[in-house]
Amino acid sequence: MRLPEKRKEIMARSIALGHCVCNPKQPCPCDILINSDLCPCAGERPDPPKEKIRLTQHVRKVGCSSKINHNDLMKVLSGLPSSDDPNVIIGVAAGDDAGVYRLEGKYNLVQTVDVFSPAVDDPYIFGQICAANSLSDVYAMGGRPICALSIIGFPIEELPHETMADILRGGIDVMNTAGVSVIGGHSINDAEIKCGFAVSGLIDGKGSVTNAGARSGDCLVLTKPIGTGVIAFAAQIGRASDAAIDLIGKTMAELNKDAAELMLEFGAHACTDVTGFSLMGHLTEMARHSGVSAVIDLASVPFFAEALGSVRQRIIPGAIDRNKEAFSANVRMEGERREPELSLLFDAQTSGGLLIALPEEHADAYVEAMRARGHTATSRIGCIMEMQDFYITVKSGEPANLIGEYREIEAPHAVQGTVATANVEPPPMDFACCEHPPQSTQNTSTPKTSISHIPPASTNGPASQSAEAFKSFMKAANSPGRLDARMKRLMNIALAVATRCDHCLQIHIEQALSEGLTREEIDEAAWLAISFSGAPAKLFYEGVWRELSSESGFPG
Repeated sequence: MRLPEKRKEIMARSIALGHCVCNPKQPCPCDILINSDLCPCAGERPDPPKEKIRLTQHVRKVGCSSKINHNDLMKVLSGLPSSDDPNVIIGVAAGDDAGVYRLEGKYNLVQTVDVFSPAVDDPYIFGQICAANSLSDVYAMGGRPICALSIIGFPIEELPHETMADILRGGIDVMNTAGVSVIGGHSINDAEIKCGFAVSGLIDGKGSVTNAGARSGDCLVLTKPIGTGVIAFAAQIGRASDAAIDLIGKTMAELNKDAAELMLEFGAHACTDVTGFSLMGHLTEMARHSGVSAVIDLASVPFFAEALGSVRQRIIPGAIDRNKEAFSANVRMEGERREPELSLLFDAQTSGGLLIALPEEHADAYVEAMRARGHTATSRIGCIMEMQDFYITVKSGEPANLIGEYREIEAPHAVQGTVATANVEPPPMDFACCEHPPQSTQNTSTPKTSISHIPPASTNGPASQSAEAFKSFMKAANSPGRLDARMKRLMNIALAVATRCDHCLQIHIEQALSEGLTREEIDEAAWLAISFSGAPAKLFYEGVWRELSSESGFPG
């Protein structure tokens, strides 16, 4: 959609000011106008994309891993004033899932808010997950949600309106299923997609279920499998199966309503929903606030089977590292140390299940009741005991409670569109690209003049020493430092395009593909150089790709 008259008027103002009137950080004309012939400030929008939009490709971190990590959050919250309102029954200081405010009469008010980025690509399913996750905080306290406000951040100038509508529609449908009225909302034009809901509910004035009531002898029950964060990350980098992506999508969109209703029926002492801080993080908080310790039987924990296979292949998102930094000091493993499985226990969950501390005599009946309602992954995973030196002890064992199909995805070998194994740094280039040029691709049928009297190069003179020093310099320059090897590889590609070094570019493209960089990433680096060097650099870059395609079968 083009609006030439409005564009002319908006651009005249922007150019006169020296800044875009919609985004003062940008000049006018902006990159979007130069590259796409669109002026967002004039209300111009791109044509609907022919290919299906993948939401996870429009965010840096997926699902609840997009939240601020626990250690940083605690530093911020520690300096804030607390409420002295006597009607605040549960607030920030309790570290619980939601706040509770005393009302007159039989019920108290429970409130929560939750917002995060997409963990799946389908907008409707993402909306469903946002709603289910936002309701879980109320369910975890034994409350009954009654109404909600939607919150969404969306790049409305880049993506279709229909995509945003589908996200909200998915959330509203789940809210309607839960008997919750969506009575309003708030939106913001944001570069990254995020969505959630602020939910209000009612809770019995006689008391709520909190994360501070676990007692020694209680049994721990978990109602959903662990591993959504790993599979969502694997999907984002092209390393998850469609079956696993569909499975976690359905699981994350499931309400914790049944789990909450039944935990009240079976006399739960404590509960929390398992989300971004991981099973270990949320259990640590339960143990700390309850003044107890916990034992987890690793073999009994329900894991998504493909998530287990993924961590065994080192597909480990950064959110696991952040959760380990925050909570691993409170966790010890008894028996054989199993690092992949331990990593899964720190996986940031999106719309995870409820973790419930139940009296031992009611635990089996609760599990049976949940499974009878279709929640077949519900499992006993451990117990509560008197305070020990550690909040959590994990008893080692081979995981035996796997959900879905198990598989370990092999690392790709120079395949376009895939990414190298997570957390494995590409090897630094150990040679100067100009010391090993590729074989000539010119027509070799024309005889060349033979010069047989040229003497061999000296191996110990100043020239040779200079060459060796140059090789050492090139190796050092390409070694990872403040910039990692992937970044330097992309910089080499950009520099090779800018300087139009044919054999350098061929070598760096081949190396980049072998290290798992995608064609899209390589193109993006090249276009930076083209933006500085113009059409000759563009024609040169395209020519090298054609040459590689004809020689090695790389996609042109």
